[in-house]
Amino acid sequence: MNASFPHFSDLKIIVLGDVMLDIYYRGGVERISPEAPVPILHVEKKFMRPGGAANVALNLQGLTCQPVLISVRGNDASGKQLSSLLTQRAVPHTLIGTDTQPTTTKTRLIGQGQQLIRMDEESPAPPSDEALSLLLDAFTAHLPEARAVILSDYRKGIFFTDLAPQIIGRCRKENIPVFVDPKGTDWEHYRGSTCITPNLSEFNQLFPGPENAAIPLVAQARQLIEQLALESLLITRGHEGMSCINQDTETHIPARSREIWDVSGAGDTVIATFAAARVSGLSMTDAARLANIAAGVVVEKLGTQSISRAELKHADWDEKAMAAEKIFSADEAAHLVRQWQDAGEQVVFTNGCFDILHAGHIKLLKTAAGEGNKLVVALNSDASVKRLKGPGRPVTTEEERALVMANIRVVDIVVIFDEDTPLPLIRRLQPDILVKGGDYTLDTVVGRREVEDRGGRVVLVPLVAGKSTTRTIAHMKS
Repeated sequence: MNASFPHFSDLKIIVLGDVMLDIYYRGGVERISPEAPVPILHVEKKFMRPGGAANVALNLQGLTCQPVLISVRGNDASGKQLSSLLTQRAVPHTLIGTDTQPTTTKTRLIGQGQQLIRMDEESPAPPSDEALSLLLDAFTAHLPEARAVILSDYRKGIFFTDLAPQIIGRCRKENIPVFVDPKGTDWEHYRGSTCITPNLSEFNQLFPGPENAAIPLVAQARQLIEQLALESLLITRGHEGMSCINQDTETHIPARSREIWDVSGAGDTVIATFAAARVSGLSMTDAARLANIAAGVVVEKLGTQSISRAELKHADWDEKAMAAEKIFSADEAAHLVRQWQDAGEQVVFTNGCFDILHAGHIKLLKTAAGEGNKLVVALNSDASVKRLKGPGRPVTTEEERALVMANIRVVDIVVIFDEDTPLPLIRRLQPDILVKGGDYTLDTVVGRREVEDRGGRVVLVPLVAGKSTTRTIAHMKS
């Protein structure tokens, strides 16, 4: 399979943060209660899972890293259950027991695969001085062998103190990277960390008010990077994917098409995978791409669940293999087109930058595919896009754009071309049908004469109102 897939087994990573116990009641709903207009859940299964920072540690363990979990829990039944679950999973941990704060517990009721209600039991408060001292002692004991530290802040109390600045300061002295999953709007105590991984909502909370609406997201991110002395930001953006930004570059990674069951814990998977990948030697972009794949795997699972290295490796290989089956050179594509045409099949050709895929692109591709039997999509190379669109484009690399395009079911071939127009490629492939968007007229379609001279035809697909890559980028920036 993928021989270059990173190895994580020698990576000892400390996870310090807020832990919790996730409890699930799962069953069927067949009737409404006569006592109130609410569904009756017939419980068929009850299960518990470690959550919060504990789930980060489980993700690292699944990746075959060597995690060490350090946190505080209540001296209550939930806290003892959480410690027991971690022991059963063989996760090395130091959970400081306290009588002053209960273990954070989240209970979810799930009927017919849908979450009906979530009940939270918590009392956020800073740990006692004694507990804080024990936390630092445990951290100090493991730091010499650590390759990285993850701070998992769920705003339950651990980081209500000056613990984060102390941890980050000591790690900087030892040149150990620190990755932070943040909460709240006071990020000053994350100053000096290596990378912070907010979701878009958490990031936007830092820039409230109409005066910030016109500032591009990348500019805001770089302002924050400079202000807090960070190396980078990894912003997760839900169905829009991820944005990985430092002072020199930005990479926008599209979301993978998945059937989403449960997004709880996806952020834990992202930071665990990204940190492990970075420490293993992957570039910022490659680490973010791997974290994006990992998130796509866990959201297909029900409840808070972790990734395994085998799952991630298979998903990574599967994505690359699918793309490899569809991405061809011009020579290879010409050979396949001839074979299809000899078999009596109609070959459709369309082209574009396809920088950030949107609904208009999907409509164009589906319409194009319906015009014939095989669809060839020609992508402008990075150099070509830059010449046509100017500095700052493309947002995603040609490899990423080809990968996304190759994973679209209706697309049969993806070809990258370096010229400003696809005319040389159209002459080479000699498609039967040429499809372009409604922003063209027949007279402005490049390749029209070549296709029609061979008895082919040109199809123009109406645009989807308000959908364009330029508009999407402007929306992202605002």
